[in-house]
Amino acid sequence: MADLLPVAEAQTRLLALAPALPVEHAPLREAAGRWAAEPVIARRTQPELPLSAMDGYAIRFADMPGPWQMIGESAAGRPFAGEAAAGQAVRIFTGAALPPGTDTVLVQEEAARDGAALMLDSEGPAFLGRNVREAGLDFREGETLIEAGQRLTPARIAIAATAGHATLPVRRRIRIAIAATGDELRAPGEPLAPGQLPESNGTMLAAQLADLPVDLIDLGILPDRQDILEAAFRAIRADILVTTGGASVGDHDLVRPALQAAGAAIDFWKVAIRPGKPLMAGRLGDAIVLGLPGNPVSAFVTATLFLRPLIAHLAGAAEPLPRTVPAILGEPLPANGPRADYMRAAHRDGRVVAAAIQDSSMLRTLARADCLIVRQPHAPAAQPGNTVEILQIA
Repeated sequence: MADLLPVAEAQTRLLALAPALPVEHAPLREAAGRWAAEPVIARRTQPELPLSAMDGYAIRFADMPGPWQMIGESAAGRPFAGEAAAGQAVRIFTGAALPPGTDTVLVQEEAARDGAALMLDSEGPAFLGRNVREAGLDFREGETLIEAGQRLTPARIAIAATAGHATLPVRRRIRIAIAATGDELRAPGEPLAPGQLPESNGTMLAAQLADLPVDLIDLGILPDRQDILEAAFRAIRADILVTTGGASVGDHDLVRPALQAAGAAIDFWKVAIRPGKPLMAGRLGDAIVLGLPGNPVSAFVTATLFLRPLIAHLAGAAEPLPRTVPAILGEPLPANGPRADYMRAAHRDGRVVAAAIQDSSMLRTLARADCLIVRQPHAPAAQPGNTVEILQIA
């Protein structure tokens, strides 16, 4: 196992192959799901003025317990134009600006009206400023709302809009070329001769990257011929070239020699991981090359641990690597061997249970899984009730 890289070292070396991509300013709806390339600063204060948090009546707390004389109305977008004096009240609605001269809102359920006369019909507000959203309650102009490297989630897109931004600084979208290799592969839905298989990695990877800021280039299925592979690799114009299959050591595993013939510099090959040991990374011109195993389960696991983090890194993520979370084990696990193991598992009655058969050829097991139990090299046997680390995948 001495020639196999530990997972963490392989991840570090992969991300070191290229810096984040150039910055552009994207409209808010196009920025969603990307990462902020620079801090996002509030251009305004929210709320700009004190606002009512309830439907009711704007009053002076010092005038409690009333009565008050009604002098007008304040609604969202249509504030009361004047100023309230002592003993005066203004009908107010949620989100409306508090009229000058008032400092508290008497909710409508606590009040009674007789024409222009307003009276207390309960104990009323307990303190000055009750039911009022003070200016700057959410944020103030000049405050940092989103740190550089944070993902632009729906809530962060919303706060950026409210803070006065129409565009946000992000890294440009990432061009990814995906090639499946193997004479045995046919496009999904095509008739199959004996020994042939439907190609699933391309569609799986496209689905796996659907939430990321990528533009995919489908190179289709490439045959096990070094000249064709080399020509296809020389023609690549992408930020990342992803291959699946052909990266092992068999007579028909031609991806690595074809890449090297095309001018690629291989940084590492083979990682101490199960499934997915024949993983390869390097550079080909301006592109980072990531050679994933052809086995679909192995391709999925290595894409989770390497391809998605690489994309996040190029897109400017402050923390591109996936985070594990603790979970309670539901059934025993044997001691692990020398490679890190990412076991397909699912939650059951509040605990995680690994699939009984972990054969990496079994897509049904992967399809039923909602997480991967992460077992470090040489981890001891684990019992029900023990805490394990998992990666969520569904």
